[in-house]
Amino acid sequence: MKVLKKIDYNAPVVLSFAIVSFIALILAYITSGAVNTLLFSTYRFSMLSPMTYLRMFTHVLGHANWEHYSGNMMIILLIGPMLEEKYGSKKLLSLILLTAFITGAVNNLIFPNTALLGASGVAFMMIILGSVTSFRDGKIPLTLIVTVILYLGGQIADGLFARDNISQLTHILGGIIGGAYGVMAHGKGSYEA
Repeated sequence: MKVLKKIDYNAPVVLSFAIVSFIALILAYITSGAVNTLLFSTYRFSMLSPMTYLRMFTHVLGHANWEHYSGNMMIILLIGPMLEEKYGSKKLLSLILLTAFITGAVNNLIFPNTALLGASGVAFMMIILGSVTSFRDGKIPLTLIVTVILYLGGQIADGLFARDNISQLTHILGGIIGGAYGVMAHGKGSYEA
C-alpha cells in the first residue's frame, strides 16, 4: 500500500490519453476492428451524422494493432509529461483536440475514401512543440532545426515517394500545429492556459 501512495499521476492528460487509447485497442481486438470503424477512425460520411463530428476527435484514440499503439505512445509518454508540466494540462488537452480535429477534417476533405486512425499527428505535434520549448532571446534552437529536418522533412519525402498506409500529411499537420503554438506561446512569454 505504501508503494501505491508514492506513485504520482504526474501527467493526467497524457496518462489518461494513453489509458483510453489502450482500452480502445483492447476493444478493437475484441470486436475484430469493428469499434475502430464505428468510433476510432474518421472518414468522409454524412455531414448530418453526429458520429462524423465525434470521430473527427476520437480517431486519435484508435490504433490498428499493438505496434501502431506502442510506437505512438512511446513518443507521447516520453515527451508529453514535460509538455504538460510546461504548458499546463488544459493547454495540452486543447492542442491534442485541435490536432485531432484538423487532421481529421483535412483527411476527410483531401482523402474522402481513406479512413484515418491513430495518434501519430498528436505525437508529431508533441515532437515539434518539445523542440520549440527551448527558444530563448529570439534565437532559434539548433535542436528545432534538426528535428524539423529529420521528422517533417522525412515525412515530406515519404509523402512524395512512399506508397504505404501511413498518413504523412497527418504527421506534417501535427508538427505544424505544435511548432505554431510553441512559437506563439514563446512570443507571448506565457505558457499557462
